Amino acid sequence: MNMPSWTDPKLGTMKRAGLWLVEVVGEGNVFTKEDVKQAFPGVSQADRRVRDLRDHGWQIDTNREDASLGANEQRFVKQGEPVWEPGKGTRPGTSITQTRRREVLARDGHFCRSCGIAPGEIYDGTYEAAQIDIARRAVRQQDGSTSTELVSECNRCRVGGRGTVADLGSLLSRAAGLSGLDRTMLLGWMEQGHRDFSAAETFWADYRALPEESRAKVREALKLVAE
Repeated sequence: MNMPSWTDPKLGTMKRAGLWLVEVVGEGNVFTKEDVKQAFPGVSQADRRVRDLRDHGWQIDTNREDASLGANEQRFVKQGEPVWEPGKGTRPGTSITQTRRREVLARDGHFCRSCGIAPGEIYDGTYEAAQIDIARRAVRQQDGSTSTELVSECNRCRVGGRGTVADLGSLLSRAAGLSGLDRTMLLGWMEQGHRDFSAAETFWADYRALPEESRAKVREALKLVAE
């Protein structure tokens, strides 16, 4: 099917915005809010219609996902559903209100549920501070259906986790097979909201991150201590 022109006034603003990104901006390229205003002069909330494309699988990054972008810049990363085709782009919008955003952040403890980093903390080995926002996560239920739920994630994990589907049904099935001791231990961690790692567990995590030459030295050192 041939794509219509993004300048066709008979199309809705969101459809025209999608076509403008494909035909004018191009995947991988950067655009600004001013570019949107110039492309759609006199059109109310044109920038919002661009954001609405994310609800249809379009990846449009801001500086929250891509630290190389300026405050007013966005990057058109990947096209999603061709919203200009008949029957497409009709899904109701799922914009997250500021009130709902605050509720989810408070519920999740104001830190990234994927990696545990808090807002403003610096990522290891970088000068980049984490920003926490709300991500939509697909969750597979016990009956096989998939729903979309909201979770707090940092800018890195939101980008890396796109397309991830959490398997709640599998987790619940595994929960039924746990021993009484394991269930008690897990419930304790859940009630506290964290778990304490033993010295051996934290040592193991640090050891695994070493290059093989250094791992060999650690193994030899432990053997000498054990003898």
